[in-house]
Amino acid sequence: MVTLTEIPEGWPADEAGALAVQDELRGRVVLDEPGPPPGTGLVTGVDVAYDDERDVVAAAAVVLDAATLEVVAESTAVGRVAFPYVPGLLAFREIPTVLAALDALSTGPGLVVCDGYGLAHPRRFGLASHLGVLTGLPVIGVAKNPFTFAYEQPGTERGAASPLVAGPGEEVGRALRTQAGIKPVFVSVGHRVSLDNACAHVLSLTPRYRLPESTRRADALCREALRTALRPVQHPVA
Repeated sequence: MVTLTEIPEGWPADEAGALAVQDELRGRVVLDEPGPPPGTGLVTGVDVAYDDERDVVAAAAVVLDAATLEVVAESTAVGRVAFPYVPGLLAFREIPTVLAALDALSTGPGLVVCDGYGLAHPRRFGLASHLGVLTGLPVIGVAKNPFTFAYEQPGTERGAASPLVAGPGEEVGRALRTQAGIKPVFVSVGHRVSLDNACAHVLSLTPRYRLPESTRRADALCREALRTALRPVQHPVA
């Protein structure tokens, strides 16, 4: 199912407006809930793909059974890029389309896994936190790189982890080894999930590959949705 989206009325148009929204919403992040147990219920991966030349973004949401990792439901949304490229404010480019994809699902999403950051963000309010506050859902961020934060390499075995730190005593996430001998992923809390539980969820979602099955599948689906949206319309020959 493909949903076409528009930029919401009142959406920030510049950096100052977006920073003000971050400041307003950051205090609503819930950090004292453990979140659902790993391997139970539903887990949904969300991801986006862009074509900046055409000002188009496609989002996908893929719902998995957390126990079996089988696909339960999926949806996509395509719309205009909602904000210019500004480091630290990337969530404003994609959230309207991600929300549309989530809204189009035929089932509730359960836990949401983003390809991005939560607290592991310069302003402690990345995509996973922003999405969690707007939806009220438990959300975690799983990123491919550590952004600007320091960490020590975790052990080489699957499940090894080390703190992702912003400064003395401030752990904003963890470097987590999901496959033995493979570079780690970077897990951070978004909303309504503890960091320990977030890491346990990520390990449950990575039985074979470095990246969670949830976002791996969402990545493939949003890329296909973008290709389809940009494909020239074939008019019938008269």
